[in-house]
Amino acid sequence: MRIVIALGGNALLRRGEPMTADNQRLNVKIAAEQIAKVAPGNELVIAHGNGPQVGLLALQGAAYDKVTPYPLDVLGAETEGMIGYMIEQEMGNLLPFEVPFATILTQVEVDGKDPAFQNPTKPIGPVYSKEEAEALAKEKGWSIAPDGDKFRRVVASPRPKRIFEIRPVKWLLEKGTVVICAGGGGIPTMYDESGKKLSGVEAVIDKDLCSSLLAQELNADLLVIATDVSATFIDWGKPTQKAIAQAHPDELERLGFAAGSMGPKVQAASEFAQATGKVAVIGSLADIEAIVQGKAGTRVSTAASGLSYY
Repeated sequence: MRIVIALGGNALLRRGEPMTADNQRLNVKIAAEQIAKVAPGNELVIAHGNGPQVGLLALQGAAYDKVTPYPLDVLGAETEGMIGYMIEQEMGNLLPFEVPFATILTQVEVDGKDPAFQNPTKPIGPVYSKEEAEALAKEKGWSIAPDGDKFRRVVASPRPKRIFEIRPVKWLLEKGTVVICAGGGGIPTMYDESGKKLSGVEAVIDKDLCSSLLAQELNADLLVIATDVSATFIDWGKPTQKAIAQAHPDELERLGFAAGSMGPKVQAASEFAQATGKVAVIGSLADIEAIVQGKAGTRVSTAASGLSYY
Protein backbone atom coordinates (compact mmCIF):
# COMPACT_ATOMS: atom_id res chain seq x y z
CA MET A 1 0.00 0.00 0.00
CA ARG A 2 0.95 3.64 -0.39
CA ILE A 3 0.56 5.04 3.13
CA VAL A 4 0.75 8.65 4.32
CA ILE A 5 1.50 8.88 8.05
CA ALA A 6 0.93 12.22 9.77
CA LEU A 7 2.87 12.35 13.04
CA GLY A 8 1.36 14.50 15.76
CA GLY A 9 3.50 17.00 17.61
CA ASN A 10 3.57 14.63 20.59
CA ALA A 11 5.64 12.23 18.48
CA LEU A 12 8.44 14.81 18.50
CA LEU A 13 8.03 16.59 21.81
CA ARG A 14 5.69 15.72 24.65
CA ARG A 15 3.57 18.40 26.30
CA GLY A 16 5.56 20.40 28.87
CA GLU A 17 8.80 18.56 28.04
CA PRO A 18 11.94 20.75 27.71
CA MET A 19 12.62 21.48 24.02
CA THR A 20 16.11 19.99 23.93
CA ALA A 21 17.68 18.27 20.93
CA ASP A 22 18.12 15.11 23.02
CA ASN A 23 14.43 14.98 23.95
CA GLN A 24 13.39 15.46 20.34
CA ARG A 25 15.83 12.79 19.19
CA LEU A 26 14.50 10.32 21.75
CA ASN A 27 10.89 10.91 20.70
CA VAL A 28 11.74 10.64 17.00
CA LYS A 29 13.46 7.32 17.73
CA ILE A 30 10.31 6.01 19.43
CA ALA A 31 8.22 7.10 16.44
CA ALA A 32 10.68 5.56 13.98
CA GLU A 33 10.55 2.22 15.80
CA GLN A 34 6.79 2.09 15.30
CA ILE A 35 6.77 3.26 11.67
CA ALA A 36 9.55 0.83 10.73
CA LYS A 37 7.16 -2.04 11.53
CA VAL A 38 4.95 -1.14 8.56
CA ALA A 39 7.70 -0.22 6.09
CA PRO A 40 8.27 -3.68 4.51
CA GLY A 41 6.12 -4.08 1.41
CA ASN A 42 4.61 -0.59 1.61
CA GLU A 43 5.38 2.86 0.18
CA LEU A 44 5.73 5.35 3.02
CA VAL A 45 5.31 9.12 3.16
CA ILE A 46 5.81 10.74 6.55
CA ALA A 47 4.47 14.18 7.47
CA HIS A 48 4.87 15.75 10.90
CA GLY A 49 3.96 18.65 13.14
CA ASN A 50 6.36 21.45 14.03
CA GLY A 51 4.48 23.75 16.41
CA PRO A 52 6.88 23.50 19.36
CA GLN A 53 9.94 23.67 17.12
CA VAL A 54 8.90 26.68 15.04
CA GLY A 55 7.88 28.46 18.23
CA LEU A 56 11.29 27.75 19.78
CA LEU A 57 13.11 29.12 16.73
CA ALA A 58 10.93 32.24 16.88
CA LEU A 59 11.89 32.74 20.53
CA GLN A 60 15.58 32.20 19.81
CA GLY A 61 15.41 34.66 16.93
CA ALA A 62 13.67 37.26 19.06
CA ALA A 63 16.48 37.03 21.61
CA TYR A 64 18.92 38.40 19.01
CA ASP A 65 17.63 41.92 18.51
CA LYS A 66 20.36 43.14 16.13
CA VAL A 67 18.31 42.05 13.11
CA THR A 68 14.62 41.75 12.25
CA PRO A 69 13.29 38.33 13.37
CA TYR A 70 13.02 35.72 10.64
CA PRO A 71 9.42 35.17 9.43
CA LEU A 72 7.45 32.00 10.16
CA ASP A 73 7.76 30.62 6.62
CA VAL A 74 11.56 30.64 6.91
CA LEU A 75 11.42 29.11 10.38
CA GLY A 76 9.07 26.45 9.02
CA ALA A 77 11.61 25.57 6.34
CA GLU A 78 14.30 25.28 9.02
CA THR A 79 12.19 22.88 11.08
CA GLU A 80 11.47 20.70 8.03
CA GLY A 81 15.19 20.20 7.58
CA MET A 82 15.89 19.61 11.27
CA ILE A 83 13.06 17.15 11.90
CA GLY A 84 13.47 15.42 8.54
CA TYR A 85 17.14 14.83 9.33
CA MET A 86 16.27 13.17 12.64
CA ILE A 87 13.53 10.99 11.11
CA GLU A 88 15.80 9.91 8.24
CA GLN A 89 18.59 8.95 10.60
CA GLU A 90 16.48 7.07 13.12
CA MET A 91 14.50 5.23 10.41
CA GLY A 92 17.77 4.46 8.62
CA ASN A 93 19.14 2.85 11.78
CA LEU A 94 16.22 0.41 11.74
CA LEU A 95 15.58 -0.44 8.08
CA PRO A 96 17.95 -2.18 5.64
CA PHE A 97 20.81 -0.03 4.38
CA GLU A 98 19.45 -0.29 0.82
CA VAL A 99 16.25 1.62 1.69
CA PRO A 100 16.66 5.24 0.50
CA PHE A 101 15.30 8.26 2.39
CA ALA A 102 14.65 11.84 1.32
CA THR A 103 13.35 14.92 3.09
CA ILE A 104 11.64 17.39 0.75
CA LEU A 105 11.26 21.06 1.62
CA THR A 106 7.59 21.47 0.77
CA GLN A 107 6.04 24.77 -0.29
CA VAL A 108 2.27 24.90 0.09
CA GLU A 109 0.03 27.55 -1.45
CA VAL A 110 -2.53 29.34 0.70
CA ASP A 111 -5.07 32.05 -0.16
CA GLY A 112 -4.19 35.55 1.01
CA LYS A 113 -7.92 36.18 1.53
CA ASP A 114 -8.33 33.14 3.81
CA PRO A 115 -10.35 34.27 6.88
CA ALA A 116 -7.80 32.52 9.11
CA PHE A 117 -5.54 35.57 8.77
CA GLN A 118 -8.14 37.58 10.70
CA ASN A 119 -8.59 34.90 13.37
CA PRO A 120 -5.30 33.33 14.59
CA THR A 121 -5.91 29.88 16.11
CA LYS A 122 -2.80 27.73 15.55
CA PRO A 123 -0.75 27.25 18.74
CA ILE A 124 3.04 27.37 18.43
CA GLY A 125 5.91 27.35 20.89
CA PRO A 126 5.95 26.36 24.58
CA VAL A 127 3.14 26.58 27.11
CA TYR A 128 2.96 29.49 29.56
CA SER A 129 1.02 30.45 32.64
CA LYS A 130 -1.72 32.99 32.04
CA GLU A 131 0.40 35.77 33.55
CA GLU A 132 3.47 34.91 31.43
CA ALA A 133 1.39 34.67 28.25
CA GLU A 134 -0.34 38.00 28.83
CA ALA A 135 2.99 39.71 29.51
CA LEU A 136 4.53 38.28 26.33
CA ALA A 137 1.45 39.19 24.28
CA LYS A 138 1.75 42.78 25.45
CA GLU A 139 5.52 42.91 24.87
CA LYS A 140 5.65 41.17 21.49
CA GLY A 141 2.21 41.88 20.03
CA TRP A 142 1.27 38.19 20.05
CA SER A 143 -2.18 36.65 19.98
CA ILE A 144 -2.56 34.10 22.79
CA ALA A 145 -5.16 31.45 23.58
CA PRO A 146 -5.81 28.80 26.26
CA ASP A 147 -4.24 25.38 25.73
CA GLY A 148 -5.56 23.09 28.45
CA ASP A 149 -4.71 24.71 31.77
CA LYS A 150 -1.94 26.79 30.14
CA PHE A 151 -1.65 29.40 27.38
CA ARG A 152 0.27 29.48 24.08
CA ARG A 153 0.97 31.89 21.27
CA VAL A 154 -1.43 31.44 18.33
CA VAL A 155 -0.90 32.39 14.67
CA ALA A 156 -2.96 32.25 11.49
CA SER A 157 -3.63 28.79 10.06
CA PRO A 158 -4.95 29.12 6.48
CA ARG A 159 -6.14 26.08 4.51
CA PRO A 160 -3.65 24.42 2.14
CA LYS A 161 -4.55 24.78 -1.55
CA ARG A 162 -1.68 23.21 -3.48
CA ILE A 163 1.55 21.31 -2.75
CA PHE A 164 4.19 22.53 -5.16
CA GLU A 165 6.67 19.65 -4.73
CA ILE A 166 4.12 16.88 -5.32
CA ARG A 167 5.85 15.71 -8.53
CA PRO A 168 9.28 15.05 -6.99
CA VAL A 169 7.57 13.28 -4.09
CA LYS A 170 5.87 10.95 -6.61
CA TRP A 171 9.15 10.37 -8.46
CA LEU A 172 10.91 9.40 -5.23
CA LEU A 173 8.13 7.01 -4.22
CA GLU A 174 8.37 5.29 -7.60
CA LYS A 175 12.04 4.57 -6.79
CA GLY A 176 11.22 3.01 -3.42
CA THR A 177 12.18 6.01 -1.30
CA VAL A 178 10.74 6.70 2.15
CA VAL A 179 9.77 10.37 1.81
CA ILE A 180 9.49 12.91 4.64
CA CYS A 181 7.60 15.99 3.45
CA ALA A 182 4.96 18.60 4.26
CA GLY A 183 6.50 19.02 7.71
CA GLY A 184 4.47 21.35 9.89
CA GLY A 185 1.84 21.51 7.16
CA GLY A 186 4.44 22.71 4.66
CA ILE A 187 5.99 26.14 4.14
CA PRO A 188 3.10 28.65 3.76
CA THR A 189 3.36 30.62 0.51
CA MET A 190 1.02 32.68 -1.65
CA TYR A 191 0.99 34.51 -4.96
CA ASP A 192 0.77 38.27 -5.30
CA GLU A 193 -2.15 39.92 -7.08
CA SER A 194 -0.53 39.32 -10.47
CA GLY A 195 -0.58 35.59 -9.78
CA LYS A 196 3.04 35.29 -10.89
CA LYS A 197 5.25 36.01 -7.88
CA LEU A 198 5.28 33.47 -5.06
CA SER A 199 6.46 34.47 -1.58
CA GLY A 200 6.30 33.20 1.98
CA VAL A 201 3.61 34.28 4.43
CA GLU A 202 3.47 34.65 8.21
CA ALA A 203 1.37 31.61 9.12
CA VAL A 204 1.47 27.92 10.08
CA ILE A 205 -0.65 25.46 8.07
CA ASP A 206 -2.41 22.66 9.93
CA LYS A 207 -0.37 19.54 9.35
CA ASP A 208 -3.39 17.20 9.35
CA LEU A 209 -5.23 19.15 6.64
CA CYS A 210 -2.04 19.32 4.57
CA SER A 211 -1.45 15.58 5.08
CA SER A 212 -4.97 14.92 3.84
CA LEU A 213 -4.32 16.99 0.71
CA LEU A 214 -0.97 15.24 0.28
CA ALA A 215 -2.59 11.80 0.54
CA GLN A 216 -5.24 12.78 -2.00
CA GLU A 217 -2.72 14.12 -4.52
CA LEU A 218 -0.51 11.04 -4.11
CA ASN A 219 -3.50 8.70 -4.59
CA ALA A 220 -2.56 7.07 -1.28
CA ASP A 221 -4.31 3.87 -0.21
CA LEU A 222 -4.38 4.83 3.46
CA LEU A 223 -4.02 8.01 5.53
CA VAL A 224 -2.92 7.47 9.13
CA ILE A 225 -3.23 10.38 11.55
CA ALA A 226 -1.05 9.30 14.45
CA THR A 227 -1.66 10.98 17.79
CA ASP A 228 -1.40 10.22 21.52
CA VAL A 229 -4.85 8.62 21.95
CA SER A 230 -6.00 5.22 20.73
CA ALA A 231 -9.02 6.52 18.80
CA THR A 232 -11.53 9.34 18.46
CA PHE A 233 -13.86 9.39 21.47
CA ILE A 234 -17.31 10.73 22.17
CA ASP A 235 -17.87 12.27 25.63
CA TRP A 236 -14.09 12.52 26.10
CA GLY A 237 -13.10 12.73 29.77
CA LYS A 238 -16.56 11.74 31.01
CA PRO A 239 -17.70 8.42 32.53
CA THR A 240 -19.73 7.89 29.34
CA GLN A 241 -16.76 8.22 26.95
CA LYS A 242 -16.63 5.66 24.12
CA ALA A 243 -14.02 4.99 21.44
CA ILE A 244 -15.30 5.11 17.86
CA ALA A 245 -14.20 2.11 15.79
CA GLN A 246 -15.75 2.93 12.41
CA ALA A 247 -17.38 6.12 11.16
CA HIS A 248 -18.86 7.59 8.02
CA PRO A 249 -17.34 11.07 7.59
CA ASP A 250 -20.74 12.77 7.63
CA GLU A 251 -21.63 11.19 10.97
CA LEU A 252 -18.23 11.98 12.47
CA GLU A 253 -18.31 15.63 11.49
CA ARG A 254 -21.78 16.06 13.03
CA LEU A 255 -20.33 15.28 16.46
CA GLY A 256 -18.47 18.61 16.54
CA PHE A 257 -14.95 18.05 17.86
CA ALA A 258 -12.86 20.86 19.37
CA ALA A 259 -10.95 23.00 16.88
CA GLY A 260 -7.84 23.02 19.06
CA SER A 261 -7.46 19.26 19.42
CA MET A 262 -9.37 16.51 17.58
CA GLY A 263 -11.30 18.82 15.22
CA PRO A 264 -8.63 19.21 12.48
CA LYS A 265 -7.85 15.48 12.60
CA VAL A 266 -11.51 14.56 12.07
CA GLN A 267 -11.81 17.14 9.28
CA ALA A 268 -8.65 15.85 7.58
CA ALA A 269 -9.70 12.20 7.80
CA SER A 270 -13.20 12.99 6.56
CA GLU A 271 -11.97 15.03 3.59
CA PHE A 272 -9.64 12.24 2.50
CA ALA A 273 -12.34 9.56 2.81
CA GLN A 274 -14.91 11.66 0.95
CA ALA A 275 -12.53 12.68 -1.84
CA THR A 276 -11.03 9.24 -2.49
CA GLY A 277 -13.45 6.61 -1.21
CA LYS A 278 -10.52 5.15 0.75
CA VAL A 279 -9.82 4.84 4.46
CA ALA A 280 -8.31 7.31 6.91
CA VAL A 281 -7.52 6.23 10.46
CA ILE A 282 -7.05 8.32 13.60
CA GLY A 283 -5.18 6.43 16.29
CA SER A 284 -2.16 6.02 18.52
CA LEU A 285 1.36 5.97 17.16
CA ALA A 286 1.97 2.96 19.43
CA ASP A 287 -0.75 1.06 17.50
CA ILE A 288 0.56 1.87 14.01
CA GLU A 289 1.03 -1.77 13.00
CA ALA A 290 -2.49 -2.72 14.11
CA ILE A 291 -3.87 0.39 12.41
CA VAL A 292 -2.40 -0.64 9.06
CA GLN A 293 -3.81 -4.14 9.61
CA GLY A 294 -7.27 -2.62 10.20
CA LYS A 295 -7.39 -3.64 13.86
CA ALA A 296 -7.04 -0.35 15.75
CA GLY A 297 -7.93 3.33 15.67
CA THR A 298 -11.01 5.13 14.36
CA ARG A 299 -11.47 4.12 10.72
CA VAL A 300 -13.17 6.81 8.65
CA SER A 301 -14.70 5.58 5.41
CA THR A 302 -17.67 6.14 3.10
CA ALA A 303 -18.06 2.36 2.72
CA ALA A 304 -20.52 2.07 5.62
CA SER A 305 -23.01 4.49 7.16
CA GLY A 306 -23.30 5.49 10.80
CA LEU A 307 -20.92 4.86 13.68
CA SER A 308 -19.71 1.78 15.52
CA TYR A 309 -17.82 1.58 18.80
CA TYR A 310 -15.20 -0.56 20.44
